Amino acid sequence: MTLTVTPGVSFLAVAIPKFIGPPILVHGSLRYLVSYFPSFTVSDRVIVCVWIFSFLVWWYMHAQYLHFARVREARRLGAILPPQVPGRLPGNIDLIWTNFFARDLYLGDGFARAIDGFGTTFSNNILGEFQVFTANPQNIKLALATDFGSYEKGPKFNEIANSVLGEGVFNSDGDMWQFHRKLTRPFFGKERVTDFGIFDAKTNIAIQKMQERFDSGQAIDFQDICSRFTLDSACEFLLGVPIQVLEDPLPLPNQDTLAGGVVTPANHFARAFADAQISVSRRARLGVLWPLFEIFGDRTAGDMRVVRGFIEPIVQDAMRKRKEGGVAVEKLEEESLLQHLLNMKLIVDETINILLAGRDTTAGLLTFMVYCLAMHPDVLARLREEIVRTIGPKRVPTFDDVRGMKYLRAVLNETLRLFPSVPFNGRNTRAPALMEGDDGQKLYIPANTRVTLLYMHTQRHKPFWGEDAHLFDPDRFLDERAKTFVTSNPFVFVPFNAGPRICLGQQFAYNEASFFMIRLLQKFDRIELAPACQPAATLPPDSWKTSSDGTPRKPLERCVINSHLTLYVEGGLWLRMSDSKATDAHV
Repeated sequence: MTLTVTPGVSFLAVAIPKFIGPPILVHGSLRYLVSYFPSFTVSDRVIVCVWIFSFLVWWYMHAQYLHFARVREARRLGAILPPQVPGRLPGNIDLIWTNFFARDLYLGDGFARAIDGFGTTFSNNILGEFQVFTANPQNIKLALATDFGSYEKGPKFNEIANSVLGEGVFNSDGDMWQFHRKLTRPFFGKERVTDFGIFDAKTNIAIQKMQERFDSGQAIDFQDICSRFTLDSACEFLLGVPIQVLEDPLPLPNQDTLAGGVVTPANHFARAFADAQISVSRRARLGVLWPLFEIFGDRTAGDMRVVRGFIEPIVQDAMRKRKEGGVAVEKLEEESLLQHLLNMKLIVDETINILLAGRDTTAGLLTFMVYCLAMHPDVLARLREEIVRTIGPKRVPTFDDVRGMKYLRAVLNETLRLFPSVPFNGRNTRAPALMEGDDGQKLYIPANTRVTLLYMHTQRHKPFWGEDAHLFDPDRFLDERAKTFVTSNPFVFVPFNAGPRICLGQQFAYNEASFFMIRLLQKFDRIELAPACQPAATLPPDSWKTSSDGTPRKPLERCVINSHLTLYVEGGLWLRMSDSKATDAHV
């Protein structure tokens, strides 16, 4: 039996010496004085106070020293530190609660309030961990592109995400990251991403399953079926292995898919993969304290056993078919890369990373697009009119069809603007860096500082998008606003990242989402949300309806959005659709 050291035990092994070092030093000094000066006595109460307060004094003095050093270096460079959000409790520990865990919190509310009070680039310092947050497009441009070399995913994110993402592309830097990019780039060539054959087969199955459920008078969890569609498509597209998760029974309202009778390997995988990502997100939100909440075990371990148990046979099957088919592995420039390629764990790690990108992000885009169409029937009617006019009510769309549908692309972009698949993106400074404040003042970012890029807030910020920035309006990508806001400042809209780490699957995602939506709206012409089917705990709280602080979209939402590594709807998106046969009879 292998002894596994938990994250909490590892943390304590490093932290305890730091905690007890100052008290031991002071205690030893007092004992030394007593031994040389017998008249100098130390009571037990003093000893207790020494052990309690000496660490606090040391911690405070150390924090002040670091702050002074940062201020001094900033002044030397003609800059200042980003404005800091103050907390109410020692160590600003209350910010963890107010930003991430407070009751009735809308995703990103704490960041929205900080932007209102301190500008689009600000900092916090929780228990000595100095972090920077920015929604400023110029700073996002620096981190992603023009000053790319000064930023990396970094050891902090690697520590948090390694148990889930391993050494995959989203959790690597340097040579390993370049290797992964080189390995995956051929999969997203134009010839492959414009072949709609896989999309067509999977879409037909998904729509048939939906129609059967609607014919019985029941609602569906659209987020669930989108996740199945994108997982099925991604596995066949990337690995050449169909896993047919769309054939599994759909969940029923108020039914736990694992406890309520719909028990399949795909459901186990989907639940475990989501829960593992939630655990990673929780670690990031807890900051330096996260290992203390995993003293007795790694929270991701059980979920990742399920995930790897699902993916490893798929990878092995794909490799077996490749070998039987006599397909030779292309010779790579470096022998070490070939050695990496033959490492089974690395292949599985990369598959998990790519499935995360291919499944969760596109599933989120489809889910939120249909959510927006359900709330905006005028947009739905206009989009469907473009589809029927361009393609007709039944014909399978081609790449040229999709490329020419401007309103469809605008609806996709507007969905991604308000609901980016990755709402927050973390970077770590490799060396001291400079950013820009809203007033043009240079901001100093020390080395080894966690920098969070607030994409969702950038893409909803009124100074960047106009006073209606919180509203769903696809025309903003078609009229003069596109030139005013996007063309002149492209980093206000980065749904697929940017710079050297831009998403390789961007066009694949656009094509997959476009194809699915075309076929869906050829079949259905009305979409209605079904809040009665939504789990009660996942409905928007009443306080959102009258809220005037934080995120302006809050009073408008009819579902609760949340984020692990990607954006999703709490409890699924339950809805009904109406068949379009009656409408098309008059077209």
